[in-house]
Amino acid sequence: MNIQKENPVIVGLDIGTTKIVAIAGRKNEYGKLEILGFGKSDSSGVNHGMVLNIEECIRSINVALENCMASNPSLTIKEVYVGIAGHHIKSIQTRGDRVLANIEEEIKKEDIDALIKDQYKTFLPAGDQIIDIIPQEFTVDTLPNLMMKEVIGMTGIKIGANFHIVTGDKTAIRNIHRCVTRANLSTKDLVLQPLASAAAVMCAEDLEAGVAIVDIGGGTTDLAIFHEGMLKHTVVIPIAGVNITNDIRQGLGVLKSQAEQMKVQFGMALAEEAKSNAFITIPGLKGQQPKEISAKNLANIIQSRMEEILEYVVYHIKQQNLEDKLHGGIILTGGGSQLKHLIQLTQFRTGLDARIGLPNEHLSAGHTTELLKPMYATCIGLILRGYDDFESNRLRFISNNSEEHLNENVEPVGVFTTMTKTFEPSVEELLQKEFGQDETADTTDHPTNSTPDHTLTLDAVKDLQTNLFLRNQAEAKPENNIIKIKERSRLITNVFSTVKSTVLCWFENVDDERLDR
Repeated sequence: MNIQKENPVIVGLDIGTTKIVAIAGRKNEYGKLEILGFGKSDSSGVNHGMVLNIEECIRSINVALENCMASNPSLTIKEVYVGIAGHHIKSIQTRGDRVLANIEEEIKKEDIDALIKDQYKTFLPAGDQIIDIIPQEFTVDTLPNLMMKEVIGMTGIKIGANFHIVTGDKTAIRNIHRCVTRANLSTKDLVLQPLASAAAVMCAEDLEAGVAIVDIGGGTTDLAIFHEGMLKHTVVIPIAGVNITNDIRQGLGVLKSQAEQMKVQFGMALAEEAKSNAFITIPGLKGQQPKEISAKNLANIIQSRMEEILEYVVYHIKQQNLEDKLHGGIILTGGGSQLKHLIQLTQFRTGLDARIGLPNEHLSAGHTTELLKPMYATCIGLILRGYDDFESNRLRFISNNSEEHLNENVEPVGVFTTMTKTFEPSVEELLQKEFGQDETADTTDHPTNSTPDHTLTLDAVKDLQTNLFLRNQAEAKPENNIIKIKERSRLITNVFSTVKSTVLCWFENVDDERLDR
């Protein structure tokens, strides 16, 4: 059996505030994702996760798709899974009960589907629309705290459940739908970004222990809290990387591009780790003298904003009474999680263990380090959502994407490699990817600043290179080829424990305008 031909090609589209990413993937025989295409572009027309300018957003989506298909000329993309975030996203807790029609029969999956479908009748504020309905604890008669898989096959008179309902603004949903449609794509499903990120970076132990997933993106920080194997709370915090960049721009009196560059290359989340005698030199404007920026001041600005984000995280954890119950701690992901010393700051401010969540758990070996960065966790999670739909035959899954190999000897081009190609980049290549150019020229007057930053980056790159090599070696061993595919699929199903009765039910009652007028 050729798994490559059996499994569909699924594409995730992450429409963010600072970047738009399109990734095409397909599962191999070991249940891991092979990346078939990868493309990204600078985002335009999106602010804090919401599409404000449709035409600009469409152009950015088209660039990302063109780059994705250019990386693999045999790839055809017609439909995508799209992530949604933004400060308009809200969540509510509801309770639903349903009396069984025939108490003599066992409870079937159809009974649970009917109970979930009833929740679409939940009263919502004007202008809001249900995006996802996620069941939590079930009850059968007087038996509490049951999982969905435990309920099926039981007998009783009444079943009930607590539900986590995610809602969004109809206009924001409509704008995303318009952008995707006018980019000549169809939306397979709309997925809450915190859930997509969680699926990409979590493992089965995390779900059991209880964790908080904190995805620090460009425009929003997405939070998803899991406890006792189920989703307990989601929220989108409208503070993220863009706010840090604006703080640097205003506080230090530099250009936005300079502020972003300083944040990425020299920024750190813990000011006490910055040397007081370290400075960053940036070019002056129109013949003016170069400007010196204190690395200590830069770190103080970043730390202040990061502490504000962490205060929101702690607040929502305490609202759920879970501050002492998340034994798995906090998993940081997203582009903002790459700030130096963020783990230490998170542990200090929250009192919980913290680590960086990378999407490499679900990726096959042989891909470049570009795809292993936490900023792509959401897009990888969108592909995993597609495979959860496919494997559970949800929505009568049929994929219209394809990869036609006209010449099996021709490898896809671009920033990723195929499964069979050994990838072991040099340290110099990884540093070039990290910095883009040699930044030591900007700090020649103050070598004390450039040395620590480059030393830290070099160590991190060496560790990443070693881990990648060991991972390739491990997957090459025959005894490690038997991967627990069912356990990984079960984890994804638990994260996306959503039952949808109709295709794209979140478009119900939206009454979109004709786009050809």
